[in-house]
Amino acid sequence: MVYVSRTYYIFSSGQLRRKDNTLALELDEERRMIPIEDVDHIYCFAPLDFNSRLLEFLSQKQVCLHLFGYYGQYSGSFVPREAQLSGFLVVKQVEHYLDEDKRLELAQIFVQGAIHNIRRNLEKREEYQGTCNRLDNLRKTLKDATTIEEVMSVEAHARKAYYTEWSDITGWEFDKRSKRPPLNALNALISFGNAMTYSSVLKEIHRTALNPTISYLHEPSERRYSLALDIAEIFKPVFVDRLIFRLINLNKLKQQHFDVNVNYTYLTEPGRKIFVSEFEEQMEKTILHRNLKRNVRYKNLIRLDLYKLIKHILGETTYNPMKVWW
Repeated sequence: MVYVSRTYYIFSSGQLRRKDNTLALELDEERRMIPIEDVDHIYCFAPLDFNSRLLEFLSQKQVCLHLFGYYGQYSGSFVPREAQLSGFLVVKQVEHYLDEDKRLELAQIFVQGAIHNIRRNLEKREEYQGTCNRLDNLRKTLKDATTIEEVMSVEAHARKAYYTEWSDITGWEFDKRSKRPPLNALNALISFGNAMTYSSVLKEIHRTALNPTISYLHEPSERRYSLALDIAEIFKPVFVDRLIFRLINLNKLKQQHFDVNVNYTYLTEPGRKIFVSEFEEQMEKTILHRNLKRNVRYKNLIRLDLYKLIKHILGETTYNPMKVWW
């Protein structure tokens, strides 16, 4: 088990249950007591037995539980009932979804932010200027989109252009994006990192009065928090892609950290531990915010964006997503 800043990561199978007013984690013959006050999120990357009594306890204490499969693929999250409720904000969220123009505007803003941050990952090297130019053209095309489908098409073309440079950036084979399952190491890293970002966004949404099921770029549907998918588009190039490049170029992740099969490729447990540790360390880093004029943790950039989104939905200001300036 790894513990980082009120987030617990469990990599070994066992049982998690309530013991009086705390948590008991039983791994083989070992038992660890976890004070509930020390926990806000639990990530489980191994089979874990628990019952409804535990979930009720986690809900009371506002603790989220995120579950991943044997190969590190994201399975789902248990998110407690909202601690902060605002019927007025929910009504406004729904209004922005039902109004085609308002929804389209937000969808375009999400993709504009994503393309900007993608471009920033490439623009410092002259050999990627051609791809940067294609991204610029796609951003211009985005302004003319009249449907959500057209917006998503622009986003897909931008990422396709971006991914053509990944083999050169990392020195690893990429070919094309594959998800279920990932077919090579880079795809495995992207899928795992994107799941980590999605859950990080979800836990920040939970700290606001936003309803995570009402989204604008991705279509709302049952059994998923689609607003987290919308917001994650902005942050994946910063939180995931840059980390992947760094881990590979510093030789911290190697091909030996992957379980490779003809039909799939997944991170091994040692590989997941490396990625998780580096991801959490990155999220705790600070950067001088150019508008607030103070140091802000990477993870807090998500919350700041959510507050800006709330102001947009309430009609106070136009949403301007986080765009990398460093």
